[in-house]
Amino acid sequence: MINIVLFGKPGAGKGTQAEFLKEKYNLTHLSTGDIFRYNIKNETELGQLAKTYMDKGDLVPDAVTIQMLQSEVEKNPDSAGFLFDGFPRTIAQAEALDAFLASKGESIRATVALEADDEILVARLLERGKTSGRPDDQDEEKIRNRYQEYNEKTAPLMAYYQAQGKFYAVDGIGSIAEVTARLSAVLDTF
Repeated sequence: MINIVLFGKPGAGKGTQAEFLKEKYNLTHLSTGDIFRYNIKNETELGQLAKTYMDKGDLVPDAVTIQMLQSEVEKNPDSAGFLFDGFPRTIAQAEALDAFLASKGESIRATVALEADDEILVARLLERGKTSGRPDDQDEEKIRNRYQEYNEKTAPLMAYYQAQGKFYAVDGIGSIAEVTARLSAVLDTF
């Protein structure tokens, strides 16, 4: 089983590349954003619990997020592997994910970060914001705040996975095909 964590700042191309990775390697794509939206929309027990925190403007506790993710893994027992997108975001989440996978005799095989210059990504997101309608892609200050948060939270995760020999940085700038080729060069070694 191949389990991959995909990192990258907003606009780095994670969504585009996740589509490629799930097809090429027959992975189940688990996006925490999608999982949250599904659970809240369908008013699952975990979705209702998460919503109580979100309605107060609080972050959803790691325990709730992890339970949602574990539930999704359990729903796909025959998967060839999982592509974790947007998770983990903290060391505590990474440790919980490692413990959960270990309980199933599995582990994270690799973490891949799509790296790109902030100025290029800001321009990319502002352009995307013109057509996406997403307000967070239309305000440069909000975009830069998201990058600051990413840098603060992700740097420790990179070190965590580097210590395990599972971290790979991939240049996320170029055509979709060029970035895909770089990702494949890393992942085809597994």
